Amino acid sequence: MAARNRISPQQEERVRAAIRSTCLAKRLQMFALSEVDPQSGRVVEMSQAQVHAAMGLLRKTTPDLSNVEMSGEGGGPLVVEIVRFGVAKE
Repeated sequence: MAARNRISPQQEERVRAAIRSTCLAKRLQMFALSEVDPQSGRVVEMSQAQVHAAMGLLRKTTPDLSNVEMSGEGGGPLVVEIVRFGVAKE
């Protein structure tokens, strides 16, 4: 019997959170598009509280895709300075 590869508990929790996030997103999408739930065969219905809770959980587990603009001093270009540590040059 082959040895089973185990993932760390932290990685396992991240995977579980991703799966839950995917399920929430699918449920919200089915609700928004008035789609039929494949398990119950009925149109997905959610209360305002359920939608609010699902959106709150998704905000915590999925990245926000908002635009971020980085600029340098006075709105000018961003200056990157590379500092190397090690042997001092004389």
